[in-house]
Amino acid sequence: MDGAELIPAGRYAGMNNYALAAALQKDFGDKIGIISIGGAGERCYKNSTVQISDMSGRPSRAAARGGVGAIMGSRKLKAIVLDTAGSGSETEYADREKFLSAVKAYIQGIKANPLSGQALPALGTAVLVNAVNALGALPTRNFSSGNYAEAEKISGENLAKTQGERGGRTGHICQGGCPIGCSNIYHDENGEYLTSGLEYETIALNGSNCGISSLDTIARIDRLCDDFGLDTMETGATVAVCMEAGKLSFGDAKGALALIQEMIEGTEFGKVLGQGAAYTGKQLGVKRIPTVKGQSLAAYDPRALKGTGVTYATSPMGADHTAGNSIATTNVDPYKKEGQVELSTNLQVGMATFDSLGLCIFSGFCTEDPANVGHLLEMVAARFGGEWGPDQVFGLGVQALVLEKSFNAKAGFTAEDNRLPEFMYSEPLPPTNNVFDLSDEELSQAIPF
Repeated sequence: MDGAELIPAGRYAGMNNYALAAALQKDFGDKIGIISIGGAGERCYKNSTVQISDMSGRPSRAAARGGVGAIMGSRKLKAIVLDTAGSGSETEYADREKFLSAVKAYIQGIKANPLSGQALPALGTAVLVNAVNALGALPTRNFSSGNYAEAEKISGENLAKTQGERGGRTGHICQGGCPIGCSNIYHDENGEYLTSGLEYETIALNGSNCGISSLDTIARIDRLCDDFGLDTMETGATVAVCMEAGKLSFGDAKGALALIQEMIEGTEFGKVLGQGAAYTGKQLGVKRIPTVKGQSLAAYDPRALKGTGVTYATSPMGADHTAGNSIATTNVDPYKKEGQVELSTNLQVGMATFDSLGLCIFSGFCTEDPANVGHLLEMVAARFGGEWGPDQVFGLGVQALVLEKSFNAKAGFTAEDNRLPEFMYSEPLPPTNNVFDLSDEELSQAIPF
């Protein structure tokens, strides 16, 4: 049908995402798309997600940072069902032929890039485990080290090998037409589907950061989080903070699963855990809490990847790797502070631009080639019409950042919030023994819009 209508949640209320998806597909057809919350969103946990169905109808894709599930939960909105059958809607183009030609050229650029064309299709984002470990930036035991002795066990190479043996797969696409295919389908020891999209951030923050070296355990954590609607990144950071506090030992896989179960069951401590690492750490008296603006750091220790550290500190959202990650940068020394503010600013503008255009940020790796920037500009002009140069296109990212910073200012955030956790300024990170040494004044020069 055309249009939209609100219907009572009825029996869907209280369901977690996998059962909910099955029920909605039974009632509305198996071709629908679903945006939903599980129990975490209904309870308004600050660590709650909005889950989106994948191409197979499974709720394995997460809008997972910032507690967005609590927004839907607070409005008593359980799910959004999308059915485009018979809608007859078509995208309008200023010049469809030029658009398709530019898209074709841009896809060729994506496939020619070593990261988006080879590494990500072969191993997915888990390709980063060994690379970040070698850099000395892999979060290990609550960010106490940048090198994990058992990294190979949770690596992309081992994931691909394991899933090849079990009938899972790598090179999986998240939506039709994707030229990269960085996702995966993870099967358990019995060859049965367990989860999909087991990504680097989930692996590192629930793996090395917790001293857990079992991919199967991490995959089970991922499945529980997707089903109940928890951010896997914040969950891993929260569990590691509990380990730091002595609630359980680093490497205690069963204990980690038990803590997640407490969140699901809604025990008194589970409700604390559901509010994330910052709140949990404060309740437990932990001094080393890896958060910025109340959000946990992503899976790159900023003492060994300082451009990303600048992004963590200054991004309006808090510690967010997708706001501008310098891991793929080769022209700035990641261990030195020189050039990091400018690098982070450029990355943050670029990522905000791609977000504004609705493009996957992985498709942006190829824009290091100026020819592909040209193809991007051609796409935008052919889609919307008019003249679009670099200033106009990347100006979209600047506008987005200005709006976000304005929102934060009105919400009470100040320059004092643009800092990393104190221990990262004074505690050397093994094995490189770096500290984060950019001053507040230097950080204030980032995204100066």
